[in-house]
Amino acid sequence: MKYEIIGGNLPAAICSLRAGEGVFCESGAMSWMDPGIEMKTEGGGLGKMMGRVFSGESLFRNHYVAKRDGEIAFASKFPGTIVPVELGGGSIIAQKGSFLACDEGVEMSVFFQKKVAGGFFGGEGFIMQKFEGDGTVLIEVDGSVHEYELGPGEQKIIDTGYLVMMDDTCSLDVVMIKGAKNILFGGEGLFNTVITGPGRVVIQTMPIIKTAQLLAALMNPGKSS
Repeated sequence: MKYEIIGGNLPAAICSLRAGEGVFCESGAMSWMDPGIEMKTEGGGLGKMMGRVFSGESLFRNHYVAKRDGEIAFASKFPGTIVPVELGGGSIIAQKGSFLACDEGVEMSVFFQKKVAGGFFGGEGFIMQKFEGDGTVLIEVDGSVHEYELGPGEQKIIDTGYLVMMDDTCSLDVVMIKGAKNILFGGEGLFNTVITGPGRVVIQTMPIIKTAQLLAALMNPGKSS
């Protein structure tokens, strides 16, 4: 699958498909396409369907197959960035709801945090998404993106909602913020997410949950005071 990402902070991925080539996407993600590309809505079995629901995706996904050469585009749902990841037989772990589209050779499954505290308190979710196989997966990022390549044992401390993606060689844990004043008046909540290398970590600059909280406070000023 060849692709071009356009649109700056309001991005879309335009994918060029050859005859017989296909692409999977989240339900409702298609924005425009050429004639000759056909859609099939698929579940893939009860287990995979339920796994998608748990990981923040829709029950079904769409499979587009080109009967002749053409283009199909997928637009992001929120201002930000579309990150293409070339798996090449490897795998990544991503926040739930971040999936946009992928090659037919990419398999998506549910990833459960080994440490339950990471799900209940870390803000990244007990259930995340795992992508593996051979091909490209397009990931939606809220805001801009910044990457770190962590060495063995190297760590990054990340506030709730800012983690987008990490290599499956990384591990995730949660630590409580120290100090009563820091907890009560620091505005950072109770916990931080700690990612330990080796592997790549991708961080987003404008988590949608933070934006939603800000908008809610502005629309209901009396409740925030």
